Amino acid sequence: MQVKCSKCSEPIALSDVIESSNGHLSHMDCQRPRMLTAEERALLFVYCFGHAAAYCLGCDQRFRMAELAADALGGRTNLCPRCRKDLPQSARGHVYSCAMLPAEVRLKAQAVREAAQQLVKQSQQLRDRSDVLIREAEAALFERQRALREVMARRIAS
Repeated sequence: MQVKCSKCSEPIALSDVIESSNGHLSHMDCQRPRMLTAEERALLFVYCFGHAAAYCLGCDQRFRMAELAADALGGRTNLCPRCRKDLPQSARGHVYSCAMLPAEVRLKAQAVREAAQQLVKQSQQLRDRSDVLIREAEAALFERQRALREVMARRIAS
């Protein structure tokens, strides 16, 4: 079983932007789970404003962040201005590989992203483990209920 968002009940992927509240994981924005974080956007605009930071595979074009389109009605940003494909993953990849970002900043940004991914992985592992424990407890309950029925049946028969 996959970890599900506590807000929208959709599965949480490792590439989703998440938050944790009272021990429950959820998407930062359930409508756009793979959006850029505020920190990633800030890094892109501060350090990558003057060069291409997003690549559209379909159009085989590179774009600066300021050139990307937005869909005000659909709430999407970081769209390819030609084909309207959402490009947050491309821009996110750029953040973690751009030579213009100071190494310390890039490493800290990677550490934050890896911590979020680790949280999702650990939540998944705990969920899997709890499922196993529940199944074991259910099996023990059913076995004890069967044994009780057998003893009761023998008592009634004698």
